[in-house]
Amino acid sequence: MVNVCPELLAKGVCETPGCRKKHDVHICRDCGVVSESTHNYHQHLAGRSHRRKVAGLNGPFFCKACSISVQCRENWVGHVNGRRHRTNCAHVDIDVNAPPEEVVDVEGHIYCNVCRAFVLERNWARHPSTPIHQRKTRFAKLEAAFADAAKDKHGISVSHHPDGLDFGVVAVEDAGSGIDRQLTVKSAVPLAKISLIGLEVTRPFRQTSPFSLHAQNIDALPRPVVYGRDIILTVQFRQSNLGLYNARVELTFQDTALHQKFVIVREVRAIVGDQAEYDKLRPVAPFLPKPRVNRAPATDVIPGPPPPALANIPYIVKLPLNLIPAYVSHALSRGTISSIVSHFQNSLLPRHLDSSNHGRHYKYLLWAEEYRSEQDLQMYDIENVQLRMFNHYYYLEVPGLAEKRPSVLVGDSILVQPVGSPSGRWFEGHVHVVRQKEVGLKFHASFNVAARYRIRFRLNRYPLRRQHQALDIALHSDRILFPSSNHVRYPVAPVANLNTHITASIHNRLIASNPAQLQAVTSIVKLPPGSLPFVIFGPPGTGKTVTIVEAIRQVLDTNPNAKILACAPSNSAADLIASRLSMLKTDQLFRFYAPSRHKSDVPDELLPYSSTTSLGHFSVPPMATMKRFRVIVSTCVSASFAYGIGMPRGHFSHIFVDEAGHATEPDVMISVKTMADNDTNIVLSGDPKQLGPIIRSGIARELGLEKSYLERLMESRAYDERVGRGKTVVKLVHNFRSHPSILDFPNKQFYRNELESYGDRKVINAYIDSPHLINKKFPIIFHALCGKDEREAASPSFFNILEILQVKKYVEKLKGSRDVRITDADIGVIAPYHAQCLKIRSTLRAFADGVKVGSVEEFQGQERKVIIISTVRSSREYVEYDLKHTLGFVANPRRLNVSITRAKSLLIIVGDPTVLSLDPLWRSFLNYIYDHGGWTGDPDGPSWDPEEDVTDGYDEKMRDAGWLDLNDFARRMESLTLRELGNQNGDGGEEDGDDGVDRPWRDVE
Repeated sequence: MVNVCPELLAKGVCETPGCRKKHDVHICRDCGVVSESTHNYHQHLAGRSHRRKVAGLNGPFFCKACSISVQCRENWVGHVNGRRHRTNCAHVDIDVNAPPEEVVDVEGHIYCNVCRAFVLERNWARHPSTPIHQRKTRFAKLEAAFADAAKDKHGISVSHHPDGLDFGVVAVEDAGSGIDRQLTVKSAVPLAKISLIGLEVTRPFRQTSPFSLHAQNIDALPRPVVYGRDIILTVQFRQSNLGLYNARVELTFQDTALHQKFVIVREVRAIVGDQAEYDKLRPVAPFLPKPRVNRAPATDVIPGPPPPALANIPYIVKLPLNLIPAYVSHALSRGTISSIVSHFQNSLLPRHLDSSNHGRHYKYLLWAEEYRSEQDLQMYDIENVQLRMFNHYYYLEVPGLAEKRPSVLVGDSILVQPVGSPSGRWFEGHVHVVRQKEVGLKFHASFNVAARYRIRFRLNRYPLRRQHQALDIALHSDRILFPSSNHVRYPVAPVANLNTHITASIHNRLIASNPAQLQAVTSIVKLPPGSLPFVIFGPPGTGKTVTIVEAIRQVLDTNPNAKILACAPSNSAADLIASRLSMLKTDQLFRFYAPSRHKSDVPDELLPYSSTTSLGHFSVPPMATMKRFRVIVSTCVSASFAYGIGMPRGHFSHIFVDEAGHATEPDVMISVKTMADNDTNIVLSGDPKQLGPIIRSGIARELGLEKSYLERLMESRAYDERVGRGKTVVKLVHNFRSHPSILDFPNKQFYRNELESYGDRKVINAYIDSPHLINKKFPIIFHALCGKDEREAASPSFFNILEILQVKKYVEKLKGSRDVRITDADIGVIAPYHAQCLKIRSTLRAFADGVKVGSVEEFQGQERKVIIISTVRSSREYVEYDLKHTLGFVANPRRLNVSITRAKSLLIIVGDPTVLSLDPLWRSFLNYIYDHGGWTGDPDGPSWDPEEDVTDGYDEKMRDAGWLDLNDFARRMESLTLRELGNQNGDGGEEDGDDGVDRPWRDVE
């Protein structure tokens, strides 16, 4: 605080004639804070404490329902929208939306000023030693150091350009030439003996700064700061790469009379990019989490007529409801993920998983997944919307429908209620028509037209009910569910060489020259009835489906009595199997489609292998015809039709499941538990090193639902490649997709360096010696870019504007190249966050609309000549968080593996190396690229030592390094400052960590 003349209190700005601080002393009437300079005053106005005071956001607030304190009103909004608060309010009968009350004391609690939280008295003694208190204490000291360093001191002021040292968004051309801003150092004390003794530009986290500092009329330091003679300093920004750049200008002074040093610091910031494009991509509104309203159950529902197509399958076996039991719902509604997982493990799940309790175990996991899926579906509910009537249907426009967010199929039901309806009555509208952006609904005859409606989406439970139905079937075969080496039917693997009968009759001649594929086909054909499930372990691009199809054809050739059920997790994967078997006759091959599927979604060449009604809806032929088909192909979930229409157990001699690593265990059990008998042979193909099934529930993931049946089997000794090769498992090793340099890193990290590159040389070498490459012989580019990950409106999904602009530049350059001609279909862009995908699509739409942009999950099983990966996360505040909060699910080994192995000829990664390097695997990958000359964007390369071994706990070491950088600054400020650091509070907060918005919805029908 300073002495303030009387006029200041009345006017806010000192205007007293002759006042030495005229126009340079300001008071904030809202906070009562007096600032000694215009700069400090504007800093205060922009600060968190002022904004909270003006908005009435002071705290803390104590929540009686949850017995915790909430730091401010901003956090209170997030707290009351949380599931735990809503659940606790229901139990103690407190209004969920009761307004917060600011409190000073809470009985039985002590308030911690550092954590800004009430702590139980019994826990107070150990509270200072808790990690969160220690972390916030460290951060409070750092904030105090930064705040103190930014103040003008001892009569010395450092003023600057009216726009400050924020250069804003600078065009690449201008930034490359250099832009200047000036600082003016003044002394307000005529007889002061203060000298400027040091000038330095520093950038956090040991990165090279694109800012430079020049002093006019200073030949050498120290330089006295004399009253009336200003010192002019010039800060220059020069940078030719897109990115967000931050630095600090540190000016060190010495008071020679007191023999004391002090520092004044100014923050510098610049963004390199196109201003117009940057503005287009800015958040449309500040991020504010969408309230998760605990919607009341819809008990009064008027059912609508289902589409006629759903009655086309002649089911004779009833499909049970298998609703979530009340005690399971109650358990899922209270506590943290870890506490709920512990409750499931200790109270609900079997102590030891075996064949006798297998079904019961997985039913609980399915209920946990259903509970979370139903919650996630609420994010798509719509308020105050119109319905458009045309012919017999009411059409509802559904935002995100084309992207399957939400996924809506024919036969699904949507609840509709007129706005302002006095009762709790809802009308169920069954979906009869699905278009690009809208769905057609039919309602009960009593449905009346209103002006506006509220909409609720309901979870399609049919896939879950089919899984429950299969799990309830009493098949307790250890041979299928928990196989061991004791179940192996022969001690030696069948011989696969050029002299065997199978080799001579091979249909795909390329397999004859591939030892691993040939061994897999031979082993499958030679399997005795009732063998262990056989696994084709197929790493990326090794021809899993080709091997499966050849094995099916050889089984048909060698066993005239063979009947095969072939499944895959998705319709696209099942269609691929059927297409490659289309040399079979229409009375030999049947492709089953769910009635909800539309004929326009089916490849033309497969329509003759399906069955439709006179109205064009998919169905099944009579049972006698069904039994004559030698191969039936369906999705894993739709395979329940065979059991439902009464096909006898054991009818199929073989059950094949392709892409089995991408299916849940209950998915696979639909075909296995309903159709397999003691003689049925099961063949699985997939890669447990790639993405598993999409699971929305963190509880279900923790309990093992994300682990596929394939992966679980391969963890047992019976499927160790060195023990079971040719008997239970074969690993394919010829990669037909990627350039050796693209394949090399995942090969060593995930596949024991056993993969060999066999791709078409014209394709995989397309970019070798191209000007696109940094190293002309190495087709991988890592573009280091520091951006800012942002969120907007109610979506918690992240996006990064500068990475979007950089991706656009690469696509433009690739498409405009004359040395390598490619089409949109040759390029794929992968981003882990849905918001980033949407904005990249929007940016590319004008000139590259055919480029596929999607999540890692959407690219599983696909390939492109060029893959561009945008990693998005660029959180400069990572020292406050752990690895999970910083990188989200970017730091997932399987996502990294799938992402980089989609590329044939060229792989480009755009990301922030400082953040990515928190993850040991990402750091190893970045080292690999840097060592091979593929690094660009930051000419100085990594901020770490690329030669240092990556060990466990490296992410902690990197965070500690970040703290050291900040602590070093704090120590320097503390040692040079005349007064001690204040005990200010650092308000970190934590991210929600909810990635449900970024997880695609599974398309299983």
